[in-house]
Amino acid sequence: MPQPLPARFRPYVQGLVLTCLMTFVVSGISTLLALGLTWAFVARWPIAWGISWAIAFPTILFVMPLVQRIVARVVAPP
Repeated sequence: MPQPLPARFRPYVQGLVLTCLMTFVVSGISTLLALGLTWAFVARWPIAWGISWAIAFPTILFVMPLVQRIVARVVAPP
């Protein structure tokens, strides 16, 4: 079994997993609503997902520190 990544990679792995799942769902719903359940949907969804992820991943890495500061002001510490 491979060794886990060091803790310093946590924000990057978390951002990767989060953006993969979220863009998968959102791009799927958007593409389905736009094209219907057709072969065009099957062909275009992976493209829409890839573009969405390519934008979402760097965005989440950039905005996450800001989001954490906002949440820290709104939510009491544990």
